[in-house]
Amino acid sequence: MACNSLSLFSPNYFIPISTKPPSKHLFSSHTYLPCNFSQYCNSSREFPLPSVASIPYQPINVDYLEEEFSGHGVTFEGIGDSCVAKMGLENGSTVNLMLPSGLISSYKAPMWHGGKVELLHTSVSEDENGGAVIQGGVSLALNCSSDGDGEVSWSPCNWALRSIRGDAQESIQVELIDRDSENNIEVKYIVTLKKDMLSSELVVSNSKSSSLLQLTGSIVSHLVVSTPDATYALGLEGSDFFNRSPLLTNFALVPPDFGQKKEFGLGQILGQMTLKGLSSGWGARNQNTADDAESSPRESEEEMEGEEDDNYKHLKEQMSRIYTSAPRYFTIIDRGKRNSVGVGREGFDELYMFSPGSRREYYSTYSYVCVGQSALLKPIILGPEEEWRGLQHLHNPNL
Repeated sequence: MACNSLSLFSPNYFIPISTKPPSKHLFSSHTYLPCNFSQYCNSSREFPLPSVASIPYQPINVDYLEEEFSGHGVTFEGIGDSCVAKMGLENGSTVNLMLPSGLISSYKAPMWHGGKVELLHTSVSEDENGGAVIQGGVSLALNCSSDGDGEVSWSPCNWALRSIRGDAQESIQVELIDRDSENNIEVKYIVTLKKDMLSSELVVSNSKSSSLLQLTGSIVSHLVVSTPDATYALGLEGSDFFNRSPLLTNFALVPPDFGQKKEFGLGQILGQMTLKGLSSGWGARNQNTADDAESSPRESEEEMEGEEDDNYKHLKEQMSRIYTSAPRYFTIIDRGKRNSVGVGREGFDELYMFSPGSRREYYSTYSYVCVGQSALLKPIILGPEEEWRGLQHLHNPNL
C-alpha cells in the first residue's frame, strides 16, 4: 500500500498497539501505509505542504536488529510496536532515534563543565484513549508530488533500517530508507552523531524517466531552553521573512492558545489566512484563534512580511516565521542555561523559526524554540532520474 498524502500539519501522533505478530525480517514486511496531504494557498502563491499522520506501524523485531546491527555503538530497545535505536559515543554524546517513525527524541551533548545536557525538547503525554502522545525532538515532514503521467502524491512515513556505520570512538551513522509503492521515489534519511554535532540528512531520488518531482517539507527541531525570555538568535540580521501560522506536524508542540493575544500580532494573521479559505493543513489547530480574530482589522501583505533588523534577535515573544534569505549557519543562545547551539543547513533555502513566547513557567512544557530547514514557500524540483540532498546540523560548541 502506498504511503499516500496527509495534512503536513495534523493532530498529535500516537504509538498504536498492533495485534499482528512480528515479522522475522525487518525489511521483508516493510509496509507503506497511508499519509495525507493538503494544499496551502494565499493571495499570491499556491503550493502543497506535507504532513504525517498517526500510522499503524508493523511491529519491529528488536532481536533481529540486535543480532544484525550491534557493535557500532548502537543498541536497540523495544517500546510497544516501536523501537528506539540508542546511539552513544565514548565522549558522552548520545542520541535516541525512534523506529519506524524516524523521530529523534533525545540528543545529549557533553559540556565544558564535564556534565551532559539535553539539547532537544520532547514531551510525552497520554491521549484520551490511553495512547502515548510524543511531541518535539527532531522530526521530518516531506511531501513528494508529480503531475506527469502516473501522478504521485506520497510521503515517507515508515522508515526501514538500512545500515549502521562507524564506531563509538569517532562517529556513528544510521541510514533509514523508504520508497513509494511503485519504486519511483526513494528517500534516505541519514542520522549522524559526531563528538560535537548531530546531523540529519535527506537524500531523495527521482527514478522516473519523464516526470518532474516536487518536494515540499521541513526538518523541524525543538531546541530546549530555560525560557524563550532568555533565548536569542544570533546572526539573522538582514534576512527577509514571512509570518506564517505554525507547522502542525504530528510531532509539533504548539501551545493551544498560540496567537490569541493581540499584542503579538499573529491572531489577526491567522484569522486572515483562515478567512481566505485556507485548507486544514497549515494552521489547522488554530481555528479558535481565527474565530477570535475575525472582527480584527486585516493586516496587509506588507505587514505579514519584512526584514529582520536585529542581529541578536530576542525570542521572548510569540513568533512563527519563514526566513527566505537567512545565513547557512547561525546560533541559538540560552542565557538562562549559559548554553548555545549552532544551527546549519545545506540544500534547503528556507529557515522556519517558531517561539511559543515566554508567558509560561521556566523549564516547562513550552520551554523551547523551533528551527526548521525548509522548502515551504518554494518547492524543490527534481528532474527525471535526478537526486537531491538536504542537511541540517546541530552543533555543540560547548566542549
